[in-house]
Amino acid sequence: MDINECTGPQSKLTELNAEVKKSFHNLRLRIQDFEQMAMEQDKESDKQALNSQVEGHRKQMLSNQTAWRKANLASKLSIDNMEKQALLNGADSSVRQRKTTKEGLAQTTSDITENLMSISRMMAQQVQQSEETMTSLATSSRTILETNEEFKTMTGTIQLGRKLITKYNRRELTDKLLIFLALALFLATVLYILKKRLFPFL
Repeated sequence: MDINECTGPQSKLTELNAEVKKSFHNLRLRIQDFEQMAMEQDKESDKQALNSQVEGHRKQMLSNQTAWRKANLASKLSIDNMEKQALLNGADSSVRQRKTTKEGLAQTTSDITENLMSISRMMAQQVQQSEETMTSLATSSRTILETNEEFKTMTGTIQLGRKLITKYNRRELTDKLLIFLALALFLATVLYILKKRLFPFL
């Protein structure tokens, strides 16, 4: 928006473009770091989710770059038209310049300086917002990693519990079988003794 509304001089437009290039460079580096972080994920679902976010940020950056180029072209055309108009009105401009006082020149210089400072502050705020966004994304990624580690720990605990339960079930079955065999042996012994005492002739 600042570039699109820039009416000159050319040096001001060049300064704005330099700030924008720096911001895009920083944003590109942060997106690359985020993409590397996504590739390091162990869980495929986490990797796909982070890659989706990376792709969204990359598309947004490309869209901003396209808008920046269009705004830059529009600003250059506007500055060229203003310079042409200034050449056509050169005589009138000379008369107005002779009437300009030192106080007016000082005020104009002050206004230009203030505008440049305002633009610089706005660009700094945009860079700060980009840094905060990337920091937030990095924090979210760390949270996902920690949650993934907790899930792995819980999975290991559940698997261990399942093995113990299976082992106890098998032991219970073995104990029941031994009890049944002991009971059968006891009953057989009782029957044998009763047979010998009650029917000794058999």
